[in-house]
Amino acid sequence: MEFDYFRSNDNIQNNQNRQNLLASGWRPLQRDLDWGFLWQLLSNDSQELTQRSLNIASNLAEILGRNNYAWWANLLSLVSENTRYEIEKYWNYITPDPQSPDHRYKDIISTETPILQFVSRNSIPIDYVLNRLQEITVLRLLEVLGRPDIITQYHSEREFYYPVEKFINWERIDVINTVYAYWSKHDVWLQAETYDRGRRQYTLMSRNISPLVNKATQDLAVMLSGYQSRVGKVFSQFPIRTFPADIQSFTDTVQQAILNQNQLAVVVHGEPGTGKTAWTQAVAKEILVPLGYVIFILDHDAITNFVPPTYLERICIIINEADNLAQNRAFEVAQYSNKTEHILSLLDGTLYQSVIDEAGIHLKQRLVVLMTCNTTERLDPAMLRKGRVDLIYEFTQRFV
Repeated sequence: MEFDYFRSNDNIQNNQNRQNLLASGWRPLQRDLDWGFLWQLLSNDSQELTQRSLNIASNLAEILGRNNYAWWANLLSLVSENTRYEIEKYWNYITPDPQSPDHRYKDIISTETPILQFVSRNSIPIDYVLNRLQEITVLRLLEVLGRPDIITQYHSEREFYYPVEKFINWERIDVINTVYAYWSKHDVWLQAETYDRGRRQYTLMSRNISPLVNKATQDLAVMLSGYQSRVGKVFSQFPIRTFPADIQSFTDTVQQAILNQNQLAVVVHGEPGTGKTAWTQAVAKEILVPLGYVIFILDHDAITNFVPPTYLERICIIINEADNLAQNRAFEVAQYSNKTEHILSLLDGTLYQSVIDEAGIHLKQRLVVLMTCNTTERLDPAMLRKGRVDLIYEFTQRFV
């Protein structure tokens, strides 16, 4: 009795979910006969096809041939739930399955939404902001992709589809089990799943999703600095053309290097008020953002734990007051911090490229690092070694 009770409750819940799906616009997916698929079954699995065909024919003949029931009762048995289940099972065997994601795709980007923030007064982990960036990227990707070609969902042993002409946005799509969507133009699959309290996970899969990621992350900037951490856009108060002529000329050199090199590190130094920080913001907004770079502005605490996201193809890192960060390790004060080693590894690319994960997107990342400091005398000599810092320039005129 207990088993029947739970099974009855499951049936009630499944019926309610099915009614909810139908009420929210989903429709049962009718599987069409495909003669090419049927021929493949006949050619490659004729024994199984024959056996299943004989079984369904035998079941139907047994129902129609029963002598202890009236003829009309036998006809009613043909449309009973058990008979319909057997017929649907056979029909699903001789018809092709609906399209489903190719899980061999290597380009995968996923997010849970909305992102939950776990913080304390003592620390704000940078993971939240980086997860928020990934959430924004995936949601923007869905906006870029627009209306999919197909939307399907499997529930209670039945396939459902959502009429794409009624699609408005993903917030309005009712997700009970797992929803799949496909964009043939971009060869991109979406897998959407739901969690408690209305949270969802979106996973995008493709052979090459990086062009779409570049488009979705256009103009994004991230500040990682304690309670000021946020995802937004770069703000620049002073255009490059307002800087002194020598700095404008140096900026032209930097721009050419950005176009020619996959990795570039620039150090600008000078007394406070000479416009070093304002210059990095202007370069980020006027040069790097139009080229598709995502800007990361890191404080001294964030640099210790920062690893560039692998799904981004072009990254710019701005580090202000680098002379207080990458200090000469010959000085006693620098021996109590590993920040110098972290920046050196970041400039070398060894920190995050030494091990490549088997899953996810792997790109030949382009990296630009812009650093400001009051003086280069306190910087570790290893930072200024050729191959790590490419361009150094001194700002001498009072600007701000």
